[in-house]
Amino acid sequence: MRHAIAHRKLGRSPGHRKALLRNMMNALVRSERIETTVAKAKEVRRLADRLITLGKKDTTQARRRAFSMLSDKKNTAKIFATLASRFTGREGGYTRIVRTGYRVGDGAEMAILEYLPAEEKTAKTKKGKKKKKTEKEKEKPAAKTTKAAKPARTAKKTAGKKPSPAREKKEGTEGEKGKPAKKGKKTKES
Repeated sequence: MRHAIAHRKLGRSPGHRKALLRNMMNALVRSERIETTVAKAKEVRRLADRLITLGKKDTTQARRRAFSMLSDKKNTAKIFATLASRFTGREGGYTRIVRTGYRVGDGAEMAILEYLPAEEKTAKTKKGKKKKKTEKEKEKPAAKTTKAAKPARTAKKTAGKKPSPAREKKEGTEGEKGKPAKKGKKTKES
């Protein structure tokens, strides 16, 4: 049983796994978005969120820990300068994983891992009040009330087809709404 397992092995030796995750974190910090498999994205997300939390602390010890995770001075500086300030009001969940489908070569499930964009403060409307309808919205319900008639079958579509016995209509046997009348019932004549 896999009790208290801290991380995914990703099918690699410990050194290879550490190098892979370090390279992926550097790529994520550099371009703020990477495409990888879902398993790798989930593992990198844990570490990427920790980096942002370290960046928000902005102490010497936090800088040293971030550098030990990345081993890249430019990316470490970027975390403390730009990325950490983007998420000052957020207490976690700095990244998102968007599943994109399956890889053609081996069928592995792929995903995009990206840092969330900066939150824009928008004016929130009260729940009780409704928006006033604009002119376009007022015109839409009027357009829906009239139904467009179905286009007639073209000669090309019906040329090679033989009408089915149920579709054949004989004069005087047509009931309501164009359906054949049932036996013994008279039809409405208008």
